[in-house]
Amino acid sequence: MPSNHGVAYMGTGKVEVQSIDFPKLELREQKRKCHHGVILKVVSTNICGSDQHMVRGRTTAPQGLILGHEITGEVIETGRDVEFIKKGDIVSVPFNIACGRCANCKEGKTGICLNVNPARPGAAYGYVDMGGWVGGQAEYVMVPYADFNLLKFPDRDQAMAKIKDLTLLSDIFPTGYHGAVSAGVGPGATVYVAGAGPVGLACAASCHLLGAAVVIVGDLNKERLAQARRFGCETVDVSKSATVQEQIENILGVPEVDCAIDCVGFEARGCGHNHSKEVPAQVLNSVMEITKAGGAIGIPGLYVTGDPGAVDEAAKVGSLSIRIGLGWAKSHTFVTGQCPVMRYHRRLMMAILHDKIKIAKATNVQVISLKGAPKGYTDFDKGAARKYVIDPHGMIKA
Repeated sequence: MPSNHGVAYMGTGKVEVQSIDFPKLELREQKRKCHHGVILKVVSTNICGSDQHMVRGRTTAPQGLILGHEITGEVIETGRDVEFIKKGDIVSVPFNIACGRCANCKEGKTGICLNVNPARPGAAYGYVDMGGWVGGQAEYVMVPYADFNLLKFPDRDQAMAKIKDLTLLSDIFPTGYHGAVSAGVGPGATVYVAGAGPVGLACAASCHLLGAAVVIVGDLNKERLAQARRFGCETVDVSKSATVQEQIENILGVPEVDCAIDCVGFEARGCGHNHSKEVPAQVLNSVMEITKAGGAIGIPGLYVTGDPGAVDEAAKVGSLSIRIGLGWAKSHTFVTGQCPVMRYHRRLMMAILHDKIKIAKATNVQVISLKGAPKGYTDFDKGAARKYVIDPHGMIKA
């Protein structure tokens, strides 16, 4: 049996590559065989901003948790009940773990499956409070409900040629796209995307794919704002003394947009002179100010129910000072929660395969080894304008 190594969270600011058990076709929590699962040799697995929340100590994640919910792999073993996925297939793994059988799954709400997490609806690989599933920042990983969950790429050689783009189908591309769709982005729309991290950049690229006329990306990080400009976005530097509204007016001639997307989440910082201070509800309140009356706001940015590092007691349990009265007065629509990846990933795959979008270029993918994962976490935490993709087996060509 091959060895296996994975990236483990070992406390605030610390991750390390450890020797871990080789996966088995079994459900550890339920102590029974997983005949509907497969074992994957991991082709690529990505570092996500959501992982960084845990590594910064901003969740209740336990030490020893094997990280990684963005997984693309080659099937090397299938369970007895798997019919349509075969050994040798290259597949994308939605970060949502879903059974395909419950009421929510049958309604397409795979981000809140009722059968994969005993604590609450919804599960993910390698994530706090998400069902205890082993993460995929590893050499090998087990995936349950394979026939339902996995997206098989139609041609192996084509998939490997475009793997830097296709690896983003497991999370950030569908998540960014979901934020844009939730906000009502369409042809001719003016859009504000808060946050120029990988999800924000994926969202901005998705807005272009959906036909937006102007996409404005806001952030504090000048390197990330420069990356947004490289593929045609306008930018707002929220560290400047000019308000977001004023900067938007300089771009559009009016101080508001049709749609807005929060790709920052609960670790938001203030604007202008206040930008060094954490203000958890900053983005939510800001996007209500700059979104037109009757507009919609997509919120793919992560908000948690437990944040031990929060700035105040209320925020530690996810209670934020949101100006809901403003959103009510402007008849805003809000869409929150995990992206239901399976709603979008097949068509987004086709957009990649047929060269309708260069999502790896937009998010500035950088491939690293499994051994290089700790440094990738460190550099990402410092604000590097890159999407780090881990290549555990050296399968990705330069």
